Amino acid sequence: MTEAAATHGLLAGKRGLIVGVANQHSIAWACARALAGAGMELAFTYQGETMRDRVTKTTAELGDVPLFDLDVQSDEQIDAVFHELGDRWGKLDFLLHSVAFAPKAAMSNPFVETARQDFLAAHDISAYSLVGLSRAALPLMSEGGSIVTMTYYGSEKAVPGYNVMGVAKAALEASVRYLAVGLGPSGIRVNAISAGAINTLAARGVAHFRDLLRITGDRAPLGRTIEGAEVGNAAMFLASDLASGITGEVMYVDAGFNITAG
Repeated sequence: MTEAAATHGLLAGKRGLIVGVANQHSIAWACARALAGAGMELAFTYQGETMRDRVTKTTAELGDVPLFDLDVQSDEQIDAVFHELGDRWGKLDFLLHSVAFAPKAAMSNPFVETARQDFLAAHDISAYSLVGLSRAALPLMSEGGSIVTMTYYGSEKAVPGYNVMGVAKAALEASVRYLAVGLGPSGIRVNAISAGAINTLAARGVAHFRDLLRITGDRAPLGRTIEGAEVGNAAMFLASDLASGITGEVMYVDAGFNITAG
């Protein structure tokens, strides 16, 4: 039995919102393809008209999917998206949060030089947005659901060049635990996937990223870096009833890199 055959229909009847697709190389898109392949009906967000064109082209293989303009720094836009989803679907089973940003100076300068406004922007977009989106999703997950966000090993170890993003990811992982406790009574599970280094548009903003890819491949027990599809499979699992007893966790999909000594 092929992998596609084994997972076909696993998520049939479920509906999910994907936040964070930038192009066909995005981790969020790899997740979306896995989810759709397992039968989940999907909607996507984009930010601004330029990104609308990119997301439209990327999602074309799934047919005519709902697209919503969303700036995660706007509570009004967040509320509007989920209100429209409620009108369209009536419920939501899954939310994928794959959003992270820090101003260029905060990524390239020494961490001690991080400006206050850059620190706040990184945390607002990369961490608080999960809280805002989860709060808006809650009324649509009256029958329970699954929320998954994307993090990285730089949240717990100082990775050269990751700087303020590592601090924001640490806040994101703490948010996962507190959201899991708060939303658990509603039957909503909240988890994070800590993906290994992947050559995405966002990753290219990290200084020395090529060196990081090489080091990851050299040190990982599996002797390689990972592929987006492997992260997608993890998201598919966490979205499914197979993961019904898992919440508040960080799942590493990094070929074992996180267990090795520096």
